Amino acid sequence: MEERLRKQLEFSLEIDKEKNIVRQTHLSGHGRRENDAEHAWHMAVMAYLLREYANEEVDIARVMLMCLIHDIVEIDAGDTYAYDAEGRKTQKEREDRAKERIFSLLPDDQKAEMTALFDEFEEFQTAESRFAHAMDNLQPLLLNHSNGGSDWKEHGVSAAAVYERQKKTRLGSETLFEITDRIIRENIRKGSLPEA
Repeated sequence: MEERLRKQLEFSLEIDKEKNIVRQTHLSGHGRRENDAEHAWHMAVMAYLLREYANEEVDIARVMLMCLIHDIVEIDAGDTYAYDAEGRKTQKEREDRAKERIFSLLPDDQKAEMTALFDEFEEFQTAESRFAHAMDNLQPLLLNHSNGGSDWKEHGVSAAAVYERQKKTRLGSETLFEITDRIIRENIRKGSLPEA
């Protein structure tokens, strides 16, 4: 087998492990906890459907690919819960090591392409990365809302913490931030999300 194809297939098999990374967010309808691959797929489809609400014109294929690859590093680094302040202290270091190992399985040109796309998402400087982050924030918020805020309750998350995280949603889409704001306020009223 040609070396390039061998590497591409090896990477393809490696990323299957993303299905084993379980997140804190539960599936809608009080289902089991979702895995990283399900989260990425859901985000990518949402990005395509909701692209008209991006604050700026975006290359939707680029956004969707960012959504699909942004958590591949968690195969090695593990999932860092959005509201885990202690875990976030080491997140970048763990994810940088994982990024190097996992993307190095690819041929050099594709390693460079995937690394650049991952870094673009993390650096949050382009219209595409801002909209992809909006999806990364909105997707678990929708699931949690559909479950009556149970994940927030379980982890003792406050509305202030959710609003802090959702700042990035606003930078990707004002319209979707308005929906987010309504959802947060509704959960405050219902008592599933304390204000502080």
